[in-house]
Amino acid sequence: MARRPTVDPSKDLFMQVLRPLVETYFAFIRRDDPHIRSLGLTPSQFDVIATLGDTEGMTCKELSEKTLVTKGTLTGVLDRLERKSLIERVPSREDRRCTLIRLTPKGDARFREVFPAHIEYMKPHFQRALTTAEASKLRELLLRLKESFERT
Repeated sequence: MARRPTVDPSKDLFMQVLRPLVETYFAFIRRDDPHIRSLGLTPSQFDVIATLGDTEGMTCKELSEKTLVTKGTLTGVLDRLERKSLIERVPSREDRRCTLIRLTPKGDARFREVFPAHIEYMKPHFQRALTTAEASKLRELLLRLKESFERT
């Protein structure tokens, strides 16, 4: 019986990248979530409001593609935002089968309040660690890695 080679995590380049990537994600969440909640929103609600901001609205399908909210969670998030009068569902003028989700005037005001506040809160964490050129390169590399995972 052939033995499978053992991998020494301290010498495996994949593991040397994977662990810091995951640890960075968790460190980000530990800063991101509490700040968003201090603004009176859940992370999913913030994601939807930030995505709808400065748009004429989107269909549920578009929202699920552009946010980090799963399709199964999106309806509940939209229901809660609607109860808060931050979004509205309106029939599409182009396609009667579609419903457009858009910010209400109250939702737009909330977007203009919380989005810049959160960006200003998070930005120093990036600026302390990365130059503009490094941030640009990191974005490129992360998108390439994401694409690799999505390839079938």
